[in-house]
Amino acid sequence: MKPVTILGAGTWGIALAIALANAGRQVTVWSAIPEELDALKQNRTHPRLPGGVIPDSVCFEGDPARAVRGAEPIVFAVPSPFVRTTARTIKPYLTDGQLLADAAKGLEEGSLFTMTEVIRSEIADTCPHSPVVALSGPTHAEEVAVGLPTAVVAACEDEGAARRVQDVFMSPVFRVYVNCDVRGVELAGALKNVMALGAGIAQGLGFGDNTNAAIITRGIAEMSRLGLAMGCRRETFSGLAGIGDLIVTCTSRHSRNNRAGRLIGAGMSPRDAVREVGMVVEGMNTLPAALALSARYGVELPIIEAVGRVVDGTLSPRDAVDRLMGRPKRTENEPG
Repeated sequence: MKPVTILGAGTWGIALAIALANAGRQVTVWSAIPEELDALKQNRTHPRLPGGVIPDSVCFEGDPARAVRGAEPIVFAVPSPFVRTTARTIKPYLTDGQLLADAAKGLEEGSLFTMTEVIRSEIADTCPHSPVVALSGPTHAEEVAVGLPTAVVAACEDEGAARRVQDVFMSPVFRVYVNCDVRGVELAGALKNVMALGAGIAQGLGFGDNTNAAIITRGIAEMSRLGLAMGCRRETFSGLAGIGDLIVTCTSRHSRNNRAGRLIGAGMSPRDAVREVGMVVEGMNTLPAALALSARYGVELPIIEAVGRVVDGTLSPRDAVDRLMGRPKRTENEPG
């Protein structure tokens, strides 16, 4: 059984490390921040994961060469803006054929790549035979870290690679399904963060469960429309990475995106809301690429566009809701 390396010592990386170690896997966590590693080694807890105890078997490493040597899979658990630089950092030490997995959710501005596409674009010349599997689904680190039952999807066009990741992560409290629609899984995981911002904005305005249910339902319709235009499978958006992750991110007290949206809806500026949350708000990072994909594929995304206009300051939260509610009459299943 090969050791597993987690790249990133934030809440998600540490939660995955705890889950894997408790399931009997040998785990190493890599971080480029020495102070972060020192605190984790000493305290065996993460300050944002109350109740999550890091087993003594988990090792910490600051040297990328030692961290990735012989490990499978190597799991990216850094925020999406740092996936490319992290791939570049470990690239010289990878062996062609080594299995990689990505647990970050987002779309890269400019390239419009998903995270596995970002990783592959960085390592393709030296590791053309290294599969990259997406790990996604309704997962809050706070719950994974304390062993609450969780179900996710391992997605890759190479089904065998996805099944290898499934085998590594499966445990009595962490169930993994396989899906070959990797683009659909990743697109859903990225866009749901934008939808959660929108749901939070509505909640911050004082709206209730009816509004939240409408955003979730019409949100999955938007996500599915774009996914189908990009060649994804409709079923993916009704699964764990789609509606499952959308529900939890739009409703949970653990959701950073939802919390940031609530602060914005209550009158705080987007910049101050992110500062108040104190962690990466992935929906903000995904917005530019989501809007660019909407234009590229000619797919109308009303909720995402409204959130984008609130975030860039061209529309107030109240006006954004009024515009969405005042859109032309339609039948439920027509595009838009």
